Amino acid sequence: MKFRHPLLIATVAAAALAGCRSEGDLVVEQGVGITALRSVCPAVGVPDYTGDVTLFSPADARTADAIDLVADITNVQSQCDDSSDQVYATATFDVYARRTHTQGARTVELPYFSTVMRGSSAVVAKRVGTVTLQFADGEALAHTTAKAGAYIDKAEATLPEDIRERITRKRKAGDADAAVDPLNDPEVRAALNRANFELLVGFQLSESQIAYNATK
Repeated sequence: MKFRHPLLIATVAAAALAGCRSEGDLVVEQGVGITALRSVCPAVGVPDYTGDVTLFSPADARTADAIDLVADITNVQSQCDDSSDQVYATATFDVYARRTHTQGARTVELPYFSTVMRGSSAVVAKRVGTVTLQFADGEALAHTTAKAGAYIDKAEATLPEDIRERITRKRKAGDADAAVDPLNDPEVRAALNRANFELLVGFQLSESQIAYNATK
């Protein structure tokens, strides 16, 4: 699966980082009036086009009258334990589903993935699991919860001390670099990118399912 930069991370990253703030965190000014908190804990989110899945009957149909079931991932929550050399992060989430035909009890299994990304582009690890939804006879809605976890090397997620110093150093008016944003330094930006990890969850979709989501 090809990953794009996850647009939905912005909606959950603040909560994820706030939940694992520790003494080693660094507050980075990104432009005028924008502050970002960086931590050894990964941001948690859902990549583009993987937060919902639509099943059709027949399977190769793509019209509204052929929709069999629609499921969504929502309420993604993060917890992080950074007390050891191996940071352990978890993402819990809800899955809600609606089926079109409600006659009879039904069990539906949907595959999902959890992926650790480094620098927004490199896949460090990936696992695939399954969520099971149980529909009672006559019921159109079903709900379940799922959880994914991952270990991240704290040393790899920590900025080198010289980079931290260049970002946080107090600058006085008149200094040669007083007006220079340290984040514009390619070396600083590269170090930030290397230390940036994300824990992403989403439905494990086929290429045709991703294409359908992208055009909805």
